[in-house]
Formats: sequence, C-alpha cells, structure tokens
Amino acid sequence: MKLIEGKEKFLQAWGTLGSSWGINRTMAQVHALLLISTDPLSAEDIMEELQISRGNANMNIRALMDWGLVSKEFKTGERKEFFSAEKDIWKVATQVMKERRKRELEPVLKVLNEISAIDGDKKDKKIKAFTESINNIKGVVSKADKTIETVIKADENWFVNSFLKLLK
Repeated sequence: MKLIEGKEKFLQAWGTLGSSWGINRTMAQVHALLLISTDPLSAEDIMEELQISRGNANMNIRALMDWGLVSKEFKTGERKEFFSAEKDIWKVATQVMKERRKRELEPVLKVLNEISAIDGDKKDKKIKAFTESINNIKGVVSKADKTIETVIKADENWFVNSFLKLLK
C-alpha cells in the first residue's frame, strides 16, 4: 500500500471512529490529519487536504482546541496560524476521557443526585420503584465516573502493567 492510500484510509477510519466518540466525522478527520502531519498545518492546508470549506475547517479546529487535542502555533515571519495535534496517543486518550466525563457523566450525575431524593411516601410503590431505579443508575454511573477518574490520574506504565496483569 502506498503512503497516500494509507493516509486516506486512516483519515476515513479515524473519522468513523470519531463518530463513535460523539464528535462529528470532519472534526475527527481534521484531528487525524494533524496527528499524522510532521509539521503544523494552516487552516488552508487542512481545507485543501480534506476538501472542506474554510468555515468547516475553522469550526472544527476551534472545537479540537476546546477539547484540548489541538494547539495553535506561530511561525516567525508568517501571518497565518498553524495547528498541531498532541502526538502521544496516551495523552490523546486521556484528554478524550476527561472531556467525555465533563460533557457526559458529570451532568448526568448532577441530575441523578437532584432527583434521587424525591418527596413523598417512601412506601408508595411508584415512588419506591422510581427511587430504586434512579439509585441503581446512579451507582453504575458513579462507578464509571470513578473508574475514568482513576484511569485519567494513572501513570501510563501503571495502566499498561495493570492491564497486562488482567490478561494473564
């Protein structure tokens, strides 16, 4: 397989994977392009490579910066902004986990905490069933949140060694 074919397959695959993470395909493809680029790219470079509009490129670059996956760089003598992605995949995965936790788990936990203590007769069948369901969901979401927090705080070697022990 030639480099250009491999690059195209990677961009497409990462775009598809991004959809599974809850981000749009183009945002994931911009990230993929920056991941495999040896030098920082300008918005124009990204537009040309992915055949997307300026607005689409700028919107997705800003979103990736908000996620903490892409940073802006300046080159001496250039008026353009250039962008690069974190190349350490462990850091990328950790950052994605942090963002997903902040955007998904924390709001759900907040709502579950608010509604877990409803007023009324605790012996009422409907109130009891509702409270039990909410507390069960809250328990699972809390465990997921704690697990993600542990992984985020973990050193890469600790995580890899622990994972390998599980496989034995």
